[in-house]
Amino acid sequence: MSSKTSALPLLACAQAQAQDQGTAEPWDIRAVLTEISAHAGRLVPLLDKVDPASWSDQGAPEGYQKQWKSARDQAQALSSEAAALVRNPDKLSEALKVFFRMQALEFTINSLSDGVRKYQNPALGDLVESTAAENGANRERFQQFIVELAAIREQEYEVMDHEAQRCRALLSRQPPAKKAVRKSQ
Repeated sequence: MSSKTSALPLLACAQAQAQDQGTAEPWDIRAVLTEISAHAGRLVPLLDKVDPASWSDQGAPEGYQKQWKSARDQAQALSSEAAALVRNPDKLSEALKVFFRMQALEFTINSLSDGVRKYQNPALGDLVESTAAENGANRERFQQFIVELAAIREQEYEVMDHEAQRCRALLSRQPPAKKAVRKSQ
């Protein structure tokens, strides 16, 4: 039996064990990613109502304008990146990218909403912050999915590493190949 065929049952076993431990299936997380994308899309028109350029008359720091632009850009990027991840949710690097973007957006919005309350409209500031907070349950489910996905990848790596070590041991026990002797003409 080749090492490739002997590794496949071990890899399937590692994946089945991770599933038994409660790992979310990719089709389960697709709904969460779709909602994360839609939520970020709903934030953009709300952020468009924020006008930090007019706050300078009231003594607001210019940094709010940068925060506002960053929040808008992050929301648009999160919407498109989460939608793209729906097609291949088990891509760990992309999942981490979406998760970190989501965290950055939440942090920026929390700070920006303070400025909205103080310099523009307290009700709008509350609305921006509460709308951003609506995504908390999805963030928690997505975070758990990423942790579980990382655990699966670690198990797969351990299986592959074990098989590679086994193959190296088998190859090192084989006698060296005999060199073909060329006859001179």
